[in-house]
Amino acid sequence: MERNDILISIIIPVYNREAFIGQAIESVLGQSVVDFELWVVDDGSKDRTSDIVQGYAQRDARVNYVYQENAGVSVARNVGLSRSGGKYVYFLDSDDALDFEFLRTSIDVIERSAADVVVVGQPYQDRLPHPTALPTCGQLWRHAFLKQNSTVRFPVGVQPGEDGLFSHCLLAMTDRIAANPAGIYYYGRHEGQNHLLINRDCESVLQQMDKWFTYLDDFYSRESLFERRALHLAKFLEHEPFELRYLLMPFNAEQKERVFQSVQDFYKRRVAPYLPKEEFDSLSGRFQLFLEASSAEDFDEQYEPYKNRINNSIKWKLKLLKLLPISSWRRKIRQQLWKKEIK
Repeated sequence: MERNDILISIIIPVYNREAFIGQAIESVLGQSVVDFELWVVDDGSKDRTSDIVQGYAQRDARVNYVYQENAGVSVARNVGLSRSGGKYVYFLDSDDALDFEFLRTSIDVIERSAADVVVVGQPYQDRLPHPTALPTCGQLWRHAFLKQNSTVRFPVGVQPGEDGLFSHCLLAMTDRIAANPAGIYYYGRHEGQNHLLINRDCESVLQQMDKWFTYLDDFYSRESLFERRALHLAKFLEHEPFELRYLLMPFNAEQKERVFQSVQDFYKRRVAPYLPKEEFDSLSGRFQLFLEASSAEDFDEQYEPYKNRINNSIKWKLKLLKLLPISSWRRKIRQQLWKKEIK
């Protein structure tokens, strides 16, 4: 039964994390905010995870343990959300941890701003004021807003990318977005974790991308958002399948072509008919180059000269900065130029 007096619900999905789940729970119990409930949803662990979590639950009434047969991280998060009664909701990964002021500073921001979501952590501030997708660690939600949009939940059977799809669809439904750069999140670093740059299963990612586009198509059709939020959708394509996958993952030539064709096909069908010219021009130059190329090979041939041209231009501008008399101006412009540098 929902309890309206709880300030925040924290949800941790977990599967076979006996070495790390205690640290994650301790980081929640050690928060400066004490008015919370913690839901740990065990996705069918075979190790000692269950014993560890239930030990915490016996010692602290704020810790709740839920067991489910293995169904995936999306189902686990959705189950935790369905049981949550807090005014706000935050999702924590089972092998990570929070700084002790993480929740307090985030709640202060969302209460002062009356936002629907707070973008937490310095690494995600450059996505503001209009973020297109966020990892779970970077999003703290107002529960009432999640209830109003109850058809948006973590997509079942999708991983990686489930958190980006969840946040992208919710962000399409609001402009009430605030920021807490002071929130500090500690990532676990260990063998077997599912961070993007360690996940080298390119074929699996390719198969998941088809599910992303199906999920997006269903959502935008159901909410009649293609015309109103075309740029938001275009920015998702730019960030998730293009920047984080095509450019960073070690796809072979055949896989690159499949990514290229998949993204271009979705863009031409579901974005291009609704995206005004001035909004297309707001996309990054390299993504525009990608969308206008005839093939992955064609894009790769054009991309290196493009990258070198942009970076050389930035180097010259950095040299000219020395002529500016005020150091604060130089510092601000230098930071802006560094952000534009293409790696």
